[in-house]
Amino acid sequence: MTAVETVEKDGDAQSARRSKIVALVVAVSFFMQILDGTIVTTSLPQMAASFGVPTVSMSIGITVYMLTMAAFIPLSGWLGDRYGARRVFMASIAVFTVASLFCGLSGGLVEFVIARAIQGAGSALMTPVGRIIVLKNARKSELVQAIALITWPALTAPVIGPLLGSVITTYASWHWNFLINLPIGALGMVLVWRFVPEQREEDAGRLDMRGFVLSAAGLTLLLAALELSVKWHGGLLPVLLMLAAGIVLSVMAYRHFLRIDNPLLDLSSFRVPTFAIATLSAGTASRVAINATPFLLPLLFQLGFGLSSIEAGAYLLVYFLGNLGMKAVTTPLLARLGFRTVLWFNGLIAALSIAACGFLAPETPRLVIYALLFIAGLSRSMEFTALNTLAFADISGAQRSSASTLSSMLQQVSMLLGVAIAAAVLNVSAAVRGLGDPGLIDFRWAFVVIGIIGVVSSLRFLQLEHDAGAEVSGHKFER
Repeated sequence: MTAVETVEKDGDAQSARRSKIVALVVAVSFFMQILDGTIVTTSLPQMAASFGVPTVSMSIGITVYMLTMAAFIPLSGWLGDRYGARRVFMASIAVFTVASLFCGLSGGLVEFVIARAIQGAGSALMTPVGRIIVLKNARKSELVQAIALITWPALTAPVIGPLLGSVITTYASWHWNFLINLPIGALGMVLVWRFVPEQREEDAGRLDMRGFVLSAAGLTLLLAALELSVKWHGGLLPVLLMLAAGIVLSVMAYRHFLRIDNPLLDLSSFRVPTFAIATLSAGTASRVAINATPFLLPLLFQLGFGLSSIEAGAYLLVYFLGNLGMKAVTTPLLARLGFRTVLWFNGLIAALSIAACGFLAPETPRLVIYALLFIAGLSRSMEFTALNTLAFADISGAQRSSASTLSSMLQQVSMLLGVAIAAAVLNVSAAVRGLGDPGLIDFRWAFVVIGIIGVVSSLRFLQLEHDAGAEVSGHKFER
């Protein structure tokens, strides 16, 4: 090996190590953010008792967090370009962590709602800006591993969050569901300051205020409509009105972004086939199916099987282990098979395993339940990582900020849409049978409908070229 080759090899090793460290640092912050969104739901009755309000009133804390986050997500890419992604990312962690402290110290509902709104604003900037940092610090050959590292929080936190929240609320108090963020946030800021280099665009341009208002209002109303449909309160009319207003404002924002020279969001990313299919069309439908599963499984085990939240959490740990189990083989599988084969074939396995969960019953052998949950976890992990990596496989440097923001917006929509569809099927099925709470047959319908969505979306990935994203996956397709 020549001296030049040795230097190049050392440079490649240092680059890979740096990109892995940056991705791990970002993943720590993502884990805190996503865990907070799932852990709080288990402590709402105790919080309501502490504040002296009905339990149903506590849902406003979740809603205001989600809506504030939706309002600020469109601004994240421009802020990262204007003030530096590292600086904005650290600020978002600081805002989120301090807001967590005030959530934990809240003595009443009003204080809690204000703190949750501030927390949502910090959360809105964290995911897209964190992803921008990872994209800018990873070569294309390192992208699969880097994306896999920042994807695991989205896979694991929703699964372990409810169980952890139940344990904390039962054996400590609800305050610690928020106070647990303090050491994680402090660690995240130290790691970002120590390991993440500053990267700032030379000319971010002026803020497109009209585009921000239109896109923020459109996304907020769309998510509010989906959230309201899940709760099934207030009737159908408010949902339809908000949904219609959200669509109109989103269309206005879309036309505005196409018309001006320096838009808040560059929509040219949607002209990149791999980004479009991984985020907008088949990708959104696939995420709808995958995101509905962590919502349905705890309800199935608690309402359908009659288990406690902690007993249901024990089953979900197997699902969690499946998510972790795929990490070691994600990169070699993508290199061997390519994105096209992995996304359609693994997507089919994921969809069928989701549908099969609907046929579980209390008398089903525990070993069978464990095996099915483990397979569902494995395929969910692979699908998420492949989707998130393919989305940015062909995105240019100039498109990264807007592409990351657009991806975050669409992921928020798909997450709530999956829950909304699953909840709607459960409610309609139970209503047809004249029951209040859903039973096993209602869960069967919900899992089957979600599974069908997953099957259709997986087959749509057959539209991809055989060598799609090959520069990132390392797959060599022989014609």
